[in-house]
Amino acid sequence: MKTLLFVIDGFGIGECEDSHLYNDQGSNTFQNLYLKRKMDLPNFKKLGLFNIDGLKLEKSNELIGSFGRIRELSAGKDTTTGHWEIAGIVLKKPFPTFPNGFPEKLVEKLEEKTGFKFMFNQVGSGTALIAELGEKHLETGELILYTSADSVLQIAAHTSVISIEKLYEVCEIVRKEMVGKFAVGRVIARPFAGEAGNFYRLPERKDFSLDPPTESILDIFKENKLDSIGIGKIEDIFAFRGLTESYHTHNNAESIKKAVEISKRGFNGFMFINLIDTDMLYGHRNDIEGYAKCIEAIDKKIPSIIKTLDDKDLLIITADHGCDPTTESTDHSREFVPLLIYSKQFKGGVNLGTINGFNSICDSLIDYYGIKKNESFIKNLK
Repeated sequence: MKTLLFVIDGFGIGECEDSHLYNDQGSNTFQNLYLKRKMDLPNFKKLGLFNIDGLKLEKSNELIGSFGRIRELSAGKDTTTGHWEIAGIVLKKPFPTFPNGFPEKLVEKLEEKTGFKFMFNQVGSGTALIAELGEKHLETGELILYTSADSVLQIAAHTSVISIEKLYEVCEIVRKEMVGKFAVGRVIARPFAGEAGNFYRLPERKDFSLDPPTESILDIFKENKLDSIGIGKIEDIFAFRGLTESYHTHNNAESIKKAVEISKRGFNGFMFINLIDTDMLYGHRNDIEGYAKCIEAIDKKIPSIIKTLDDKDLLIITADHGCDPTTESTDHSREFVPLLIYSKQFKGGVNLGTINGFNSICDSLIDYYGIKKNESFIKNLK
């Protein structure tokens, strides 16, 4: 019995009640996007995406899946927080952010530990920064250090200045130093290449997350002799903990292809798949057309995913936060996320309404696999 859990990164469906605390009023990633650029999504419609409460879109009467929306319990709106909560870890305090850059003494310590000088140390857009500072970086050898509205420390470096593997080593050193009040959710390596006027990011980005503070569904499944498989940046988000297999893919196409391959092969347990392109390539760049095409591309793959499922297998599609490309902000947004569920054993068409906590997914799967009796939305589908 297998479960395929796809997380469409940054695919929110409407502001939460506390969105004003994050300056995200008006954010509604999917609906705002659809109203700006109508998309052809026949398979998402059949799964129930358009029928979710709160969305003011034309509903579908031909449903094979069941649907709902989930409210985040943790403080924050970043990738690590969202994925951790899906896996059962609810954070009471948000990861620290540094809207004015990192303290000078901390940066000096990082320079001492890594042996490299850093430049910039402010909030910035990575693609814009390599265009603006790339030449200076090549001249001085100083690495580009920056952050965003999220709890991240990012280091960009050209491969002619420092190899990708060396950049990873630098980030590992920085990760060890970013603890206590400086414990950002992720340290991110951002290698790039090219020449002045044509610098471009490389796909070998790598995230170095904090170790999860408690056990997650990955640990629980592994401890119970069930498969616990990560695809995409799952291994980074969970620091490899609890995984029985891991595949570090670079984009949505690779991730979906690998998920289908493993599902056809068969396994007994849980596969956690992150689809990053919506967030990384389009949401943060306010690229409406790119985001829309990306969702359409995922939609086209849904039938091939469903074909790999046996009678009791589950397909679950959700998200970790919003990243509305139609608003002025280029950062994540505090939103409800969709919950779409399909299994051949369920009749479909069940509206699960609004569910508290991304961790309801973890609790429901633990119950479904008979590991422990929990509150479960899956019970409502049988």
